[in-house]
Amino acid sequence: MPHRPAAAPFALPDPHRMNTTTAHPAAPTRSVRLIGAPTDIGAGARGASMGPEALRVAGLQQALESRGLQVCDLGNLTGPANPWLPPVNGYRHLPEVVQWNQRVFDAVFAQLQQGHLPILLGGDHSLGLGSISAVARHCVEAGKKLRVLWLDAHADFNTSALTPSGNVHGMPVACLCGFGPQELTGLARMPGGGPALRADQIRQIGIRSVDAGEKRFVHEQGLEVFDMRFIDEVGMRQTMQQALAGLDDETHLHVSFDVDFLDPDIAPGVGTTVPGGPTYREAQLCMEMIADSGRLASLDVVELNPALDVRNQTALLAVDLVESLFGKSTLMRVPA
Repeated sequence: MPHRPAAAPFALPDPHRMNTTTAHPAAPTRSVRLIGAPTDIGAGARGASMGPEALRVAGLQQALESRGLQVCDLGNLTGPANPWLPPVNGYRHLPEVVQWNQRVFDAVFAQLQQGHLPILLGGDHSLGLGSISAVARHCVEAGKKLRVLWLDAHADFNTSALTPSGNVHGMPVACLCGFGPQELTGLARMPGGGPALRADQIRQIGIRSVDAGEKRFVHEQGLEVFDMRFIDEVGMRQTMQQALAGLDDETHLHVSFDVDFLDPDIAPGVGTTVPGGPTYREAQLCMEMIADSGRLASLDVVELNPALDVRNQTALLAVDLVESLFGKSTLMRVPA
């Protein structure tokens, strides 16, 4: 990947000068549990293992508590070290990826069963396998419908036959839909042995980097993808209206937020930067509209790489946007 010059530090708004924050109505589940998964086991670059601590340093717990949430940081999960080896039979570090995702599954599922809202602090996006598998299993047992918003620059719908890298962080959506090794596709242990997700349960937003074979596979499976061209043409407001359409009281909404969803000019601290992502205001609108739905019930924040960041600015931005997911807004007018 070519070297990118360091971006100018992202400046968060000064609340003492703006004085524009208003809160949206609170959703029913207001007890939050933070779960760190400090590993870059599925990634092609080292550093995402430091993501959970960077989010803590950026004040994630305090930001959520300022929204009136009851937040408990459960600390970090433990798992195997990254051996940094080449692919074996098309997958890099498959045994270690399976172990990490099993531990994520167990932790997220336990918190859902206790009525808490789990926030997974990654770590690379291969961990979305364990997190979303847990959510899918919980929804089956609770009789809930599931909607997943996948905020990412990448479709992550590769298979070992489509990508030579073997990096599993490029495969989690495919594995969740049943395409991949059984150790990963079967994590959710769904009744009847089916996959954790159907294609019609996923909405992908911000996509702008998809391999040719992966693109054909996405079309074959019928994923609903709101790529950056779509967002450019219709705007973030209409994009989110379509992505959130059909949610009701029986819907569990899971957001899987890969920080490379954002434009690298404002979020340089990721291992797989792709130019042309959402701006700060577009990202804020995306998060605020999710908050307005009142359906958010679980969250991943992944692929933050402090080794590539500039004075923790990407972590600060991520915390700012997560706070918006839970009700922070700069809305001045009275909503209709």
